[in-house]
Amino acid sequence: MLTKEKILKAPKKNYMNKEQLEFFRVLLVELKKETLEHIKGAKERLSNPPACSDEVDRAQHEIDSMLFLRIVERESKLLPKIDKALMRIKSGDYGFCIESGEPIGLPRLLSRPTAEFCAEIKTINEEKEKHFVD
Repeated sequence: MLTKEKILKAPKKNYMNKEQLEFFRVLLVELKKETLEHIKGAKERLSNPPACSDEVDRAQHEIDSMLFLRIVERESKLLPKIDKALMRIKSGDYGFCIESGEPIGLPRLLSRPTAEFCAEIKTINEEKEKHFVD
């Protein structure tokens, strides 16, 4: 079984070979499982509020609830990205920028396995977004 260290040491010619694709598939399936568990845990905490006897406890519970709602929202947005990445593995497109077709790079994929763009294209897209926001 490949490890992160072995993947990073692999020659460039081995980029997205069967072993690497399987490594990332397992990584994404595990990430999806963890994400679903985080969502479930946050929802359980939200649905079982503690009995708050004073205002400070109620205020803290409201702050905690807002935090858990943010977690659920953020994690819920991650699930479709994981599914898209798994589909790209099946189609053989995983690891390559969807805009330029260039390799995304193993270090980037290890830190962000749902990445769709190489670093250059992502930077360009973020710069474009800044101009539209201003």
